Amino acid sequence: MAMRHGIDFDKAQALHRQELAMFSERRPRSRRLSAAGGEHLLFGAPLHWMADWSTPFNLYVEEARGARLRDADGHEYLDFCLGDTGAMFGHSPAPVARAIAEQAARGLTAMLPSADAVWVAEELARRFGLSHWQFALSASDANRFALRWLRAASGRDQIIVFNGCYHGTVDDAFVDLADGRPRARASLLGQTHDPAAHTRVVEFNDLEALERALRDERVACVLAEPVMTNIGMVLPEPGFWGEARELIRRYGSYLLLDETHTISSGPGGYGAAYGLQPDALVLGKPLGGGLPCAVYGFSAELAERAQRAKRAAAPGHSGIGTTLSGNMLAAAAMRANLAEVMSDAAYQRMFALAQHLADGLQDWIERWRLPWCVSRVGARCEFQFSPQPPRNGGEAGAMLDEELERIIHLYLLNRGFLITPFHNMLLLCPDTEFADVDRLLEALDGFAGEVV
Repeated sequence: MAMRHGIDFDKAQALHRQELAMFSERRPRSRRLSAAGGEHLLFGAPLHWMADWSTPFNLYVEEARGARLRDADGHEYLDFCLGDTGAMFGHSPAPVARAIAEQAARGLTAMLPSADAVWVAEELARRFGLSHWQFALSASDANRFALRWLRAASGRDQIIVFNGCYHGTVDDAFVDLADGRPRARASLLGQTHDPAAHTRVVEFNDLEALERALRDERVACVLAEPVMTNIGMVLPEPGFWGEARELIRRYGSYLLLDETHTISSGPGGYGAAYGLQPDALVLGKPLGGGLPCAVYGFSAELAERAQRAKRAAAPGHSGIGTTLSGNMLAAAAMRANLAEVMSDAAYQRMFALAQHLADGLQDWIERWRLPWCVSRVGARCEFQFSPQPPRNGGEAGAMLDEELERIIHLYLLNRGFLITPFHNMLLLCPDTEFADVDRLLEALDGFAGEVV
């Protein structure tokens, strides 16, 4: 018997073979579409990440509403992935769908601002405490643009990220610690310059390492999720962010928070909930209810320095922004989502659901004596293959087991449950029911009964 993370892995692999056959037999239309897609789409999908699920061929979606999704073969799923956060507040929220339809009839883009953009900026300033905002089409773009502005405003060339981080497709952030030294991430494709030349990497929760990296006063900013969520969940230790914030200010650097995932913490994100007071902030995919859009905001002091840098620069393109950034359709979607969907009441329901799930996962782990743990930030939960939550990205990466994840994910998918295909993240939206959570926990019980 081969044991792994408390699991009889011989049984798990035998179960997985059965699940692969079950998936294939029950989804003939997805199989046909996947084969057809392979003729003209790389990896058979419009984005190659879509081929990273645990399935033997791509699963094609027909419809998604609220907390439910239907595939091309008519199978329905309770969705705890929610577009990997893009649909954090449910699929196609009615106010957003209505606003998109109404705005589409009046115009999509003009490279001119709309009244909705002013309303959105005012609301973002109220929620996040930062006075000046710009729009983008994705958090990747927003992070990339913000880094350019912060380097220009500060006159400094270096940034700091945390080991194991993810901030979209920003080359500067694809740097890991290897034997204590920064190194371009091995998975980064097609890169011709070394991002480690201008990016420093420290472990999350390591204040001494952070101070060492800041000390020469060459660092423009620290780019961070306030809770690491893309390598499994890594929570800040008590007092970490307060001391980190003081160090960043002491050495004249800026704090840039990426709240794209941690907006699960409340209407003003993790920073507002826990008093982090960043100098700059990025928020991406959930902001427009799933429509491509993102924003980044600056403090008044940083905004003035950024504007001064632009005025002092040579005439011509700044290299920051794209033509469709801030388009009328995105502004209308963001306004509707902020005004009618991302409400205090919605968050309170999501928090209650997430706590119910976290408690249920903990009970499940203890009942089956699994050496695993559960972490939660607001409406986001994660179970991880370690008795103790990881303290940093290095520890979180070491406990990942992609093979076991794929076995669990496919088992759940075959029983009508979607969870995020990357590690074991689960999201709760306002449309999720407590009974949906209970059904998921029952399915996990079934899995444990097969392999423990």
